[in-house]
Amino acid sequence: MDGGKRKKYRGWRCRIRSITVSMAPHVTCFRITPELRKLGSFQVAQRRMTGRRCLRAFISGFFVAVPVTVTVLDKLAYVARVEGVSMQPFLNPGGGSECDVVLLNRWSVRNYQVQRGDIVSIVSPKNPKQKIIKRVIGLEGDFIRTLGYKNRYVQIPDGHFWIEGDHHGHSLDSNSFGPVSVGLLHGRASHIIWPPSRWQQIKPFLPLNRGPLDTDEEQD
Repeated sequence: MDGGKRKKYRGWRCRIRSITVSMAPHVTCFRITPELRKLGSFQVAQRRMTGRRCLRAFISGFFVAVPVTVTVLDKLAYVARVEGVSMQPFLNPGGGSECDVVLLNRWSVRNYQVQRGDIVSIVSPKNPKQKIIKRVIGLEGDFIRTLGYKNRYVQIPDGHFWIEGDHHGHSLDSNSFGPVSVGLLHGRASHIIWPPSRWQQIKPFLPLNRGPLDTDEEQD
């Protein structure tokens, strides 16, 4: 009996060994075959192509939309850098290399309506390729005492206005070329937006002793 038990035990032991040995290849034999490698490369390439298509669609849409946006903004408002000293001390008070940047409202002047004291951008009567920024001193029908113009007093004709720089003597304005046609009006400065320390809304303001005269004062 003892001999039989030993045989059974040996047989069971052999079977365990055979199971252990037979399972080992299944655990350790996972390999990336050439077919799997090709499939993975195809999927990566497909993702890249999809990403490129999306990027092309975005870029093409962007370049179509930007001109439309620029056109709309140009009709409503745009920003401009103020250079020179002609509007000191209100604009560019410190001089030097740092210039004020203003927001020019085009929509508000679409009907060529401005107020006395507004700061406006106009096409220069002397150079159509240049825009200048000045303050409105008088409107059509107003009498103006000029500062160095050929006539001491001027009545502004219909469809015109009188503009001046705040820094008299350092400004090329109506005192040089006379009343300006409202058709040259390009925009009204509504805000100073740069530098940040200068941010403010621009309100109509007439410098001291500048503005229209009443009829009695003109006759005197």
